[in-house]
Amino acid sequence: MPHFRSIFSKFKSPNKSLSAFTSSSSLHYLRANASTSGSHFSSLISDFVQKQPNNANLSKFPSGNWLKYFSLRGYSRGTVRSCVDLVRRFSSEAERESIEYDVVIIGAGPAGLSAAIRLKQMCREKGVDLSVCVVEKGAEVGAHILSGNVFEPRALDELIPTWKEDEAPISVPVTSDKFQFLTKNRAFSLPSPFNNEGNFVISLSQLVRWMGMKAEELGVEIYPGFAAKEVLYDTTDTVVGIRTNDMGVAKDGSKKDNFQLGVDLRGRITLLAEGCRGSISEKLIKKYSLREKVNAQHQTYALGIKEVWEIDEDKHDPGAVLHTLGWPLNHKTYGGSFLYHMKDRQISIGLVVALNYQNPFLNPYEEFQKLKHHPVIKELLEGGTVVQYGARTLNEGGLQSVPYPVFPGGAIIGCSAGFLNVPKIKGTHTAMKSGMLAAEAAFDTLHGGLKMDVYWDSLRGSWIWEELYRARNYRPAFEHGLIPGLTLSALEHYVLKGRSPLTLKHGKPDHQATDVASSHTPIEYPKHDNLLSFDVPTSLHRSNTNHEHDQPAHLRLRDPKIPEEVNLKEYAAPESRYCPARVYEYIPDENNQMKLQINAQNCLHCKACDIKDPKQNIEWSVPEGGGGPGYSVM
Repeated sequence: MPHFRSIFSKFKSPNKSLSAFTSSSSLHYLRANASTSGSHFSSLISDFVQKQPNNANLSKFPSGNWLKYFSLRGYSRGTVRSCVDLVRRFSSEAERESIEYDVVIIGAGPAGLSAAIRLKQMCREKGVDLSVCVVEKGAEVGAHILSGNVFEPRALDELIPTWKEDEAPISVPVTSDKFQFLTKNRAFSLPSPFNNEGNFVISLSQLVRWMGMKAEELGVEIYPGFAAKEVLYDTTDTVVGIRTNDMGVAKDGSKKDNFQLGVDLRGRITLLAEGCRGSISEKLIKKYSLREKVNAQHQTYALGIKEVWEIDEDKHDPGAVLHTLGWPLNHKTYGGSFLYHMKDRQISIGLVVALNYQNPFLNPYEEFQKLKHHPVIKELLEGGTVVQYGARTLNEGGLQSVPYPVFPGGAIIGCSAGFLNVPKIKGTHTAMKSGMLAAEAAFDTLHGGLKMDVYWDSLRGSWIWEELYRARNYRPAFEHGLIPGLTLSALEHYVLKGRSPLTLKHGKPDHQATDVASSHTPIEYPKHDNLLSFDVPTSLHRSNTNHEHDQPAHLRLRDPKIPEEVNLKEYAAPESRYCPARVYEYIPDENNQMKLQINAQNCLHCKACDIKDPKQNIEWSVPEGGGGPGYSVM
């Protein structure tokens, strides 16, 4: 990297741009200097320059095309991103770049990558070509992916039937499946509503990395480190793509030395695969009244907090699966824990807490720390070490909350639409299938003269819809507490088999469910022992979270007065507890008055604040691309 930078710095004076590379002597200089180094970056740029005619004007070669050129030649994503950043910094070109694709996909998760793969498969099947681009806000594919995950391979069997031969990172079949009700010191076995025969314990972040490679083999262009900031529309209010956010902008809005304009990625069809509570997806759901179009109920959410541990060999049981209800949560709060034995002495442990909880003093992070001290869990973890930590919200609304997923110019897929099967605690297979169905609809729209609305028809005729219909009453059954919920859900599952003539409704939206603090007693959580339980900064370090500090806030207050005048006074500052990364802290100012401080650099991109704030005063938007957690085994 230093040598690559020096090649440009020696040649380029402060007032020159890449337009200096218009003469044959300029190209000769760059060729000579780039080719003399063994640097990977130098060989990359040399590979490009050697192919240019002697009179080439490199300033006319937009950096978006540099990105395409290098990525299609097999260079690593990190290398491509670094080189493109460098090239753009040395260019004084002020115009915003625009790149045209047939299909632009936002999010390189299971839904987005399944859509991309299926599109390219259909191109091969039909003998046509479509350009497909996937943009991902994480620094690399999988960096922002977190899930349990007991993986049901149904959709993958359809998408890539040879996944076993292709060495997908799926190697630990479920060997046992337990369901327990916990009290503070005991565990009681319950009939398991899960059928995990044929499923696998996996790391979803590792699986999507593999899927990313399969997509690229088919010709999909994947650009990690680019965050979709806003939607592009034409004169008829049809979506025609997205704009990535500008880079190199300081907190005060001024341009730093490394300023780069965002890129317009224009697509004939745009697919949104942002995951739960996608910022662009939510805006389009409101803009086009997609919930109202099918009388969908509001979405309801949960927060999942997870760690991966490495434990003693004699305690490790690859493929063992445990789910629990009850302690440490009270009977009015829906949620439960999971513990999955992965490969290599690793286990995945987590707590899922429904965000319609009432008590503003409840702290999901601290509830998770308590969980690890239960005798059943403690015995397993003692002597082990934490490998990674993270958190993410998940959709729990089910069938009732799925909006109409098609908008002018594109569609919403995966968890952005909300296809999680709550009683299964699984959404990866349904997310993948939705991406495949949307891809087929997009192909037929671009080459068959149909409309994207066929995606909605395909969804309702698919096994996704069948699953969600049978599971639709499970989550709202717990609206009035644990015992009524267990009773109603057992009736649904074991007697009615999901064919009840009634469809239950969800209660209040999660943010409205929060009671005022005066209705509850503060919760005293035990101190961390730094063996099983840890403070937030220690855990946050294990998430590999990193953001550029000098950038505009991506967590915005719609009304800056509400935190102190409403949240603090009426709700005892719930944002300081529901956030699993200590982004929100109340600290005294110079007059000893408590003021909200937002530590945006800590953000795990879980979206809990966007969901749970009592007055919906916090708006989550994308920070600079490449920021956020850096998950590798989550």
